[in-house]
Amino acid sequence: MQQYEIRRGRSAVLEGEGLAKILRECFGSCTAEGDSLVVEFGALRRLAVRYRGKNLLEVETLMNPGVPDSVAQETISAYNTFMERATGYTAKQRSQQAQKRAKEGAL
Repeated sequence: MQQYEIRRGRSAVLEGEGLAKILRECFGSCTAEGDSLVVEFGALRRLAVRYRGKNLLEVETLMNPGVPDSVAQETISAYNTFMERATGYTAKQRSQQAQKRAKEGAL
């Protein structure tokens, strides 16, 4: 499970049905399972998302590596669109944050 910071002020968009709406717009549908919203799309066998307050989004993925390249590209594009809309950060910014956390943890 990965944890992602949410850009300041972005949490208002995610509250209530906001997160589910973004998932539906990016992946077509989503279902609720406990405190998670779950999606199956393209190479994603399972994408479970949990909104944890104003600054944290938990994301768990299970991938199907045996899909054609076109499906993989479509899945990556949809995932990155979702993550940017949900967190307010681009893929590059999320990568930089993860590298920073890894360095802090290694010290």
